[in-house]
Formats: sequence, C-alpha cells, structure tokens
Amino acid sequence: MIRPRMLVAAVATAAASAVALLPTQAQAAGSIHLYKVYYDSPGSDTRSNSSLNAEYVQIKNSTSSAVQLKGYTLRDATGYKFTFPSYRISAGKTVKVHTGRGSTSAGHVYWGRGSYVWNNDKDTATLRTASGTFRDSCSYNSTRYDYKMC
Repeated sequence: MIRPRMLVAAVATAAASAVALLPTQAQAAGSIHLYKVYYDSPGSDTRSNSSLNAEYVQIKNSTSSAVQLKGYTLRDATGYKFTFPSYRISAGKTVKVHTGRGSTSAGHVYWGRGSYVWNNDKDTATLRTASGTFRDSCSYNSTRYDYKMC
C-alpha cells in the first residue's frame, strides 16, 4: 500500500526531474550566435587579401526562421567594428564575416580591411543586434590552435 505522503513525494520528485530536463526558452527558440572564430589564418601573415579572408568569424542562425542581420555589429576587444549590410541568414545556416575584401554571397560577407582584426593569441568577439542589444560573445586565449569553436 502506498501512503499518501510517499505518493506526494514521488510525484514531486518526478515533476522536478521533468522540469530539469526541459530546455530553456532560449534553447527551444534558437538564437543568432557566434559559432567559430578562425583567428590565425594559415601560413604567414602577409596581409594579402586571401590571407586576410582566411581570418573570419562564423555566425549561426539556430532559429527556425530567417533573420535579417542588417545593422548587427561584430567587434573585437580593441573596438574594431563590422556592421552588417542587408544580409538575410536562413534558418539553420551560417555566415562567415571575412576580414578582407570580397563580394557578399550566400554564407559570406566581407569586412573590407587591409589588416588583421583578430589577435593570434587572445581576443574576444562580441555580437550585438542593430539596436545594440548584446547577443553573444566568444573569447579565446591560446596560440596552440588557429580557431575557437564558440
């Protein structure tokens, strides 16, 4: 025979366990977030456009809808700032923000710089919405690797 107090305790424990397994509202809804910072482009830092473009930050849309990134900003710890042009990122897709020059295409936008942004040892990438609301950040502190998965 199950006593009422034991039944209440068992139900409360089961309910608490179920709540602990539910995803947070942000996880369930998805987000626009930093996915990868490739901070040390392969080979020597020659400042060639191909070397500059091998340095990039990848942003992922893990929501179930396309998102317009126009006005979003990406900054490093020093304050270098990239402002997104009109760019629509589809649900589940990524976009690379390359440091050098190039033409915007599916999955690629270009900062247009002639020098590197991301330090090869440590830095922080910060993503904000067009209104300035903090969206995400990703820090690294290593020369052992060339990139950081965020």
